[in-house]
Amino acid sequence: MKKQLTLLALVAVASSLSAQTKHITLEDIWQNGTFRVEGISNIRSMNDGEHYSVLTRSGIDCYSYASGEKESTILEFSSLGDMPAVEGYEFSADERLILLESEFEPIYRHSGVSTYYVYDREKGSARCITNGGKQRLTAFSPDGTKVAYVRDNNLFWMDINSLEEHAITSDGKMNSIIYGTTDWVYEEEFAITKGFAWSSDSKRIAYYRFDESQVPEYTMQMWGDLYPENYTYKYPKAGEDNSKVQLWMYSLDKNHSQCCVSTSDEWEYIPRFQWAGNDNLAYMLMNRLQNHMLIATVQFGDETRGRALYEEQNDTYVEVPDTWQFLSVGNGKSAKQQMLITSERDGYRHIYLYDVITGKLIRQITSGYWEVKAVCGVDTKNNTIYYTSKESNSVNTDLYKIGFDGKKKQCLNHSGLGTYSATFSNGCKYYITVYSNANAAPVYSLFNAQGKLVKTLVDNASLQAKMKDYGTCHKQFSTFTTSGGTSLNCYTITPADFDQNKKYPVLIYVYGGPGNQQVTNSYGYSDYYWYHMLASKGYVVFCFDGRGTGGRGADFKKQTYKDLGRMECEDAIEAARWLGQQSWVDKDRIGIWGWSFGGYLSSLAILKGNDVFKTAIAVAPVITWRYYDNIYTERFLALPKDNAKGYDDNSPLNFADRLKGNYLLIHGTGDDNVHVQNSMDMISALEKAGKQFEFRLYPNKNHSIYGGNTRLNLYQLMTDYILHNL
Repeated sequence: MKKQLTLLALVAVASSLSAQTKHITLEDIWQNGTFRVEGISNIRSMNDGEHYSVLTRSGIDCYSYASGEKESTILEFSSLGDMPAVEGYEFSADERLILLESEFEPIYRHSGVSTYYVYDREKGSARCITNGGKQRLTAFSPDGTKVAYVRDNNLFWMDINSLEEHAITSDGKMNSIIYGTTDWVYEEEFAITKGFAWSSDSKRIAYYRFDESQVPEYTMQMWGDLYPENYTYKYPKAGEDNSKVQLWMYSLDKNHSQCCVSTSDEWEYIPRFQWAGNDNLAYMLMNRLQNHMLIATVQFGDETRGRALYEEQNDTYVEVPDTWQFLSVGNGKSAKQQMLITSERDGYRHIYLYDVITGKLIRQITSGYWEVKAVCGVDTKNNTIYYTSKESNSVNTDLYKIGFDGKKKQCLNHSGLGTYSATFSNGCKYYITVYSNANAAPVYSLFNAQGKLVKTLVDNASLQAKMKDYGTCHKQFSTFTTSGGTSLNCYTITPADFDQNKKYPVLIYVYGGPGNQQVTNSYGYSDYYWYHMLASKGYVVFCFDGRGTGGRGADFKKQTYKDLGRMECEDAIEAARWLGQQSWVDKDRIGIWGWSFGGYLSSLAILKGNDVFKTAIAVAPVITWRYYDNIYTERFLALPKDNAKGYDDNSPLNFADRLKGNYLLIHGTGDDNVHVQNSMDMISALEKAGKQFEFRLYPNKNHSIYGGNTRLNLYQLMTDYILHNL
């Protein structure tokens, strides 16, 4: 009965939206900006909690939270003369100075170097503080008199008045020693690039030291000159040596550094650290298998003392907490020091509150068979936490508030079900939400703490009207049940003139990696329009989240532990078989595509499922987990020496001789994440098996394969391949 209702819903929606007047082109998506989303850039709450600033092309503007109206221009960029375009900004603590970032040059996907200026609001002038070469991660001291930054793998601080630079370290070296930032694998897998932090009294700086001298190197050729240039960097593949990491503390008064903690045989990683008061540095330790986590503090005084604060273990792995925040609750000497943390320890990601002095659990604040997505704001004055969660459904992200005591929970959804995120004013008196759903463009709205709308800031109404003109807005959610009895979330995009009496080819999009979600009730950006373009050409686009994906609790996510690829591929084949049973599907024309982990699954699916898939496209795929980085791979597969079957049994290399359909393999030669080595091995295996396939290289392009006309070229390639082979 459920399948019948789902089909009828598809028919009803398609019938109501069949009157499109324009047709989507790839140029609309990737070149012309036809579907460009309007937003608000770099929102910063001002100290008073009554105003916020935003970054525009022409300057930095100040708005009132109470009205949502612009009150002044803080900085007009034209007043800075010929200074390069400003790409980011930060205020000093007293808001007298503004740190301006420009001329960003990427290093990897999440890091880069920039030129920095300090603008003095009282003097109305800016000074460049980048003199010895572009620098990274520049940050004000809390007292606003200094900045710290990384340059050439060393850490520095500078007096802003004199522009006198002080080297904290001096032996930093490419591919050897790193200070104040992280190595490639920490950046990619622990999502941390800033590796230093000022104490709140501006007297100390805590910082990382990475010794990556023993980490194996990977070399990529960069094309374009008469002789290609080799780019070599440190990349620890599964089972290989990691950087030796230390956490140091530098005293500005003494011009002296001391080592606080080091990685060891017991503790392989230090994925997080932060100050918990002027004299207390908190840090997180994890073992190599990432199934044991410890949070400890080191206290500086007459003698340095350390103690454990929090510990968590799991039979599979422990996720690095999304929230790890120290709070001072109350006033004066009676204030209580508490730690807010998210954990999956009861099977779902929830919020917990601990006493910092005793290390004891005060209470679990949220609970239930649903996951907390993120903690958005904490109001210590009113003992209130604002957070997003999956409470209504795993495909939605809802906005809630709750008391520190776990009571008076209130849903703050204001536009129905969909996906919400929120940023809060200093003191949490106001907040700005971004809301979208699968068929609605993002809307920015300003609210007060009681949840009353102050103003709709950006509604993207013109884009929403354009979506209707182009015949989109018919992405529908449902579920299907596998032969093993597992219900999986999915969405479907059908042609605007969908007719249940016709048979349509189907393209399945898959990602499928641990904890990832693709089936979400949120705006889909570029691929959303590509899928609707394919639908206008007579294709059905289908996406599902199989076993091992996120939003449904730890047990659902972790069931693929030590066995990546098997269940995920089985579910992809099950999805194709289920689709083949639908009256409106041409079961002989089912294809699959994916990127990265999705490229791995699409490759595996057309080989193992060669009786159901006609065509597959794999972009930047992992082909063997032995080639991928150790933090990610060992988290889900353990060490190669202890789980060889998990690494090898589900590699597409083992099934190359099963290829029957059409297979397009795509990779960027400058991919520092999933190396092109993966695709080269796949090519060798297919050639050895006597199989024909197609292959496209994008010279010097990284894992995202973009820049210039690259995305347009890539999507034209994939579109043509689908039209000719599916």
